[in-house]
Amino acid sequence: MRTVFRSFFGGVKVSQVVQFMTLSDFMMMSGWGLMSPVIAVFFSEQVKGGSVALAGLAATVYFLVKSIVQIPVARFIDRQRGEWDDWWVMIIGSLLISLSAFLYVFVSLPWHVIAVQILYGFGGALSFPSWVAIFTRHLDKREEGFEWSLYYTSVDIGSALTAGFGGLLIAAFGYKPVFALVGIASLIGTAFLAGITHNLLKRT
Repeated sequence: MRTVFRSFFGGVKVSQVVQFMTLSDFMMMSGWGLMSPVIAVFFSEQVKGGSVALAGLAATVYFLVKSIVQIPVARFIDRQRGEWDDWWVMIIGSLLISLSAFLYVFVSLPWHVIAVQILYGFGGALSFPSWVAIFTRHLDKREEGFEWSLYYTSVDIGSALTAGFGGLLIAAFGYKPVFALVGIASLIGTAFLAGITHNLLKRT
């Protein structure tokens, strides 16, 4: 895979870890991009007693849980030797994020939304600091700006493409199949993280 990236970008080397982690987030963010533009409509139309205000509350719950939990998680992984603790915490967080998407298939009441968002927040709190820690350590020297730009460009393009597509899918098939598709995309993204384990062994 490194050879493909090197030839495409005119000889620039890209860390294998950066490649797999970029592909992982491309899948996960693209998947969530399918539902993010229409989630407020889902809350107001499909959740009994729900409204657009519920979307704001749901976002608040997610960010509060993530903000409160992620600092202790970051302190924990920083105090452990090697990178396997980071990887396992990242995997658990990614699986919780994937599970959150699948649980939206069964959401019908406002408290269901809050419960799923709490789980989603825990997933983000586990995944984010461990993901950033591993990604940062494996950036190639003097190519940090390029590799971060490669990551954000890939993720932004994926989100842009799926944002409009998600509305079309929901109009054609409804919300539940799209939520399931988001969960599947998240699981595929999580699977890509297995591609970095060989590199982690070298640093343990």
